[in-house]
Amino acid sequence: MTKNIEDYPMILTAVHLSEILMVSKPTAYELMEQVSFPLIKLGRSKRVLRDEFFNWLTQQQVSSL
Repeated sequence: MTKNIEDYPMILTAVHLSEILMVSKPTAYELMEQVSFPLIKLGRSKRVLRDEFFNWLTQQQVSSL
């Protein structure tokens, strides 16, 4: 079953990113370390706002063209 963007919570974790991008959880954490990534750090936890993540992802696709 395919999820829509709205099916995900407003704040995403590495587990969500790994599911969306179909990559491993360690790879999702590596992605979150990129300078351009819209990361939110809460103590040791790493999160990203859903809409900012999908905007960032779209920009990555545009940049690679």
